[in-house]
Amino acid sequence: MIAEYDKLDAVAMADLVRRRELKAEELLDEAIARTEARDTVLNAVTTRFFDLARDRIAQGLPDGPLRGVPFLLKDLGVFYAGTKTTSASRLFADFSSPIDSTLAERYVRAGLVIFGKSSLSEFGISATNEPEMFGPCRNPWSLEHTTGGSSGGAAAAVAGGIIPSAHAADGGGSIRIPASHCGLFGLKPTRARVPLGPHISESWAGMTIHHVVTRSVRDSAVLLDVSQGAAPGDPYWAPPPAASYLELTKRDPQRLRIAVSLKSFEAVALDPQVRAGVENAAKLCESLGHQVEWVDPALDDVIPDEEYLQCRADIIHASMYTSLLRRNRQLGRDFSGRDLQRVTALFAEAGREVSAQTYLNAIQTLQRASRALGQQFEKWDVLLGPVCATPPHKLGEVDMESTDLATYKAIARSHTGYTSIWNVAGNPAMSVPLHWSTEGLPIGVQFTGRFGAEDTLYQLAGQIERAAPWADRRPAAFPATS
Repeated sequence: MIAEYDKLDAVAMADLVRRRELKAEELLDEAIARTEARDTVLNAVTTRFFDLARDRIAQGLPDGPLRGVPFLLKDLGVFYAGTKTTSASRLFADFSSPIDSTLAERYVRAGLVIFGKSSLSEFGISATNEPEMFGPCRNPWSLEHTTGGSSGGAAAAVAGGIIPSAHAADGGGSIRIPASHCGLFGLKPTRARVPLGPHISESWAGMTIHHVVTRSVRDSAVLLDVSQGAAPGDPYWAPPPAASYLELTKRDPQRLRIAVSLKSFEAVALDPQVRAGVENAAKLCESLGHQVEWVDPALDDVIPDEEYLQCRADIIHASMYTSLLRRNRQLGRDFSGRDLQRVTALFAEAGREVSAQTYLNAIQTLQRASRALGQQFEKWDVLLGPVCATPPHKLGEVDMESTDLATYKAIARSHTGYTSIWNVAGNPAMSVPLHWSTEGLPIGVQFTGRFGAEDTLYQLAGQIERAAPWADRRPAAFPATS
């Protein structure tokens, strides 16, 4: 047992390996021991390949900035040669890729030791993490509550003390929502900041982006340093950063214009505890010297809520149906309802009816809304608001076996009502763990930056972390052991 393990983030672990005070083998053994001890409760790690990880260490790890740090990949959208990527669906139960994704290659080059895959909702379409294939993933802060989704396994593994950082992905809030529910830091990068290839050119018309959930801001920053940047053949990419994100976290930003808004673009009711978290965060930012003002971002005159929701749904449904057709060709058979959870099947059925004209109209309509939001960001540097409309739900409240898609989506919007708009617009946005409910459940607050401006967010996050640190606040189920 490594006595200080709970106090170490990924940067600190790599530093100890670099100075030969710890070995990569010791860190991996600790992560494996914790997985075996804690995952019987959390159900966060779906696929384990401990021997492969040990073999990679024995072969010699690259001398990257995170050399020797144990790490999990989300079981969706990124491939690690010779390991299964199930997408939490029976339809992909035996799927594996013979080659790595570009992102996996970059993680390996950074020195990370990948030893498993983390749980998610089926195909990542739910904002809770309760796939039928693997069963529900449990929140370390309260085992009766959801971790949020879809990257709930990653968040549970980090909040539960198995590893300090884990890969995640975000198509409508799937980094920020579980970060909020599990008391972690989670930044969704700018659209196309992180490459998806060579298997995927874009996902959900560019709304999906990969990154991580972490305990510390600097872990998130260094992991974006090693993963960001266009790969050969990428159709488009984010503007390159002017400096290392890790270095930026050490510097306070100049005085920022921070707008604060409680407006949702999905017509959801806001819980008073979430409102209090935003108000407290605004006061904290003001105390740090930033200019803070309450605003009401105008988008209704560009696209009404219902049209926004329909256009986004058309893209997601059509993308889901297309992915399933591709799997049909691989399997040589048609998928059936027995292969999928009910809501997933309903998504696919809806996607079957989306015409090319409807799909293109959805993209053009959402791009028009994105430009309107971009113009408003000329007035401020950062927008502060909620991540989710409510504290974490109890498990079972968001039902992937529902036969009523409209009711399912109405409940799900309490998770995505404040997050999905920034997947559409492509702006970077982060969940920062600054508030807890009266039940002791984490409530993150969301900071959104201008397109391409992760540098501003990382500077602000570093400043906030120094002013209101959260690292020592741990769930009662898995407190720090040292």
